[in-house]
Amino acid sequence: MHPVLRALGIVVVFVLAAVSWFVLAGVTDARGNTSKYAIREQVGALWGNAQSQRAPNFTVRWEEEVVETVDVTDAHGQVVSRRTDRRMETRTRPGELASTDVDVTLGLDERRRGLFWFPLYDVGFAGAWTYTHDEPLRRVLDIGFVFPDSNAMYDDFHVVVDGTEIDAVPSGGGVSHSMWVDPGQTVTLAVRYQSRGADSWAYQPTQGVGQVKNFALTMDTDFDRIDFPVPGLSPTTKVDNGPGWTLDWDFSSAVTGYGMGMIMPTRIQPGELATELAFSAPLSLGLFFLWVYVLGLLRGYQVHPVNYVFIAAAFFAFNLLFAYTADHLPVEWAFGTSAATSVLLVVSYLRLVVGARFAFVEAGIAQMLYQVGFAVAHFFDGFTGLTITVLGILTLFALMQLTGRIDWQKALSSRPAPVPG
Repeated sequence: MHPVLRALGIVVVFVLAAVSWFVLAGVTDARGNTSKYAIREQVGALWGNAQSQRAPNFTVRWEEEVVETVDVTDAHGQVVSRRTDRRMETRTRPGELASTDVDVTLGLDERRRGLFWFPLYDVGFAGAWTYTHDEPLRRVLDIGFVFPDSNAMYDDFHVVVDGTEIDAVPSGGGVSHSMWVDPGQTVTLAVRYQSRGADSWAYQPTQGVGQVKNFALTMDTDFDRIDFPVPGLSPTTKVDNGPGWTLDWDFSSAVTGYGMGMIMPTRIQPGELATELAFSAPLSLGLFFLWVYVLGLLRGYQVHPVNYVFIAAAFFAFNLLFAYTADHLPVEWAFGTSAATSVLLVVSYLRLVVGARFAFVEAGIAQMLYQVGFAVAHFFDGFTGLTITVLGILTLFALMQLTGRIDWQKALSSRPAPVPG
């Protein structure tokens, strides 16, 4: 077969294989997206959703007499008399927190459903807040505590005001309590509960931009891969406690509109990984085809385009098998099984087409680098592009050194003779 026709045939095989991979990637992505939202709703109903705990509301309330003079007019608009109306109106103002002391414990509990891992967590919350009544008059203090998720479950829930536990009945997504406060009186509210959530947990000390006084929040995690919401405040101190971290946010006086919290660590999502591997697979196959073609040109191997069809099918088998085993096996086992199957198919086939040495050494090593090595890079966030670049440069260097003395005009015009060495 003429070298140019063989090269064109290889290109056609590559294009058809690339189209097949793109179709597989689209099917895998659609398959994942179709079930993702339904599964996410099920997980949320069983376990909970992302939680964001707001600081309690302290509102000072009082009745104030309003005196209003009303003009009485006749039909011509002339004032004929005046009367004074008196009525009582309710006035309110927000009560500023004098101090905040919050302790949070987060325990990661990852669960897998289908092609997706969900970063679930158990949260233990204990908070204490104080308010000092600095007005000269006795007022009513309304205290409101809102749950971070109105549909979540809260175990061991207790509300204590000035050392006395109150019988707080949840209503409207929270609990409330009203009491009289005297001038100079300090009121302490303490709340604790155990709950469950997913994805992230946060605490919001203010509604909008506000002042935070004598603020202390301590968070203990049992996982070491920590990340913080953006926008948000980073901890003032961070201490390794063995399995995780102890994080502290301490402010004596600060003005901010940001909160603080934790984004739960996530595992590699099998469905998303299968889609990414399928989309990037043509790059691996293209480098492998180029390597096999040049070595065949140098050594006189007659690898027909039909042989390339079977090689491409063996490469495709890796992604196809991974896409449909990743939701049944741990992702590492699915990856290892798929990679071993593809390598076995290619090596055993090229052993018959070319020879054992070429199959196990040149082709086997090349497939481990281009397909398996490149796929492994997807497990490390941010290294995929670097891996492509490094493999591409190394391949370019090797091919330039191997083909530097080839007379391409002769090589592509007739059947090339084997190159010594």
